[in-house]
Amino acid sequence: MPQLTLQLKRLGKKKVKQIPLTLDATPNNLQELLVGCVKNQVEAFNKKRLEVNVVGFLSPAEIQDQAQSGKVDFGDLANKDLAVEQEAIDNVLLAFKDGLFVVFVDGDEVTSLDTPLQLTKDSVVAFIRMTFLVGTYW
Repeated sequence: MPQLTLQLKRLGKKKVKQIPLTLDATPNNLQELLVGCVKNQVEAFNKKRLEVNVVGFLSPAEIQDQAQSGKVDFGDLANKDLAVEQEAIDNVLLAFKDGLFVVFVDGDEVTSLDTPLQLTKDSVVAFIRMTFLVGTYW
């Protein structure tokens, strides 16, 4: 199981979020990498919605950790709908084709879904969202 580091960035923002990711299989091309990332995230998303939150308070350490991200909450979710894996895969492939995000692997842009990848345990995959005008006034 390959272990990668994902970097998530939005245009116009300085903050880069780093996420460790473990995939079930080593992807041979960009499409397999995107599908693996989506499957991993859909599983985590759905697992979070199925968990029962029985603790109604936060410890001081949890409050401090959440304050670092700028939002402190109890983790309650109003939306319990589960993500549909195939819909999420279709959406990410369409978003890539439409240019809503770009992908860099070890500093090199990957422009085609069938581009072969040579990933190692030290590989860094960067996703940059290109929709910086969404939600702003002009």
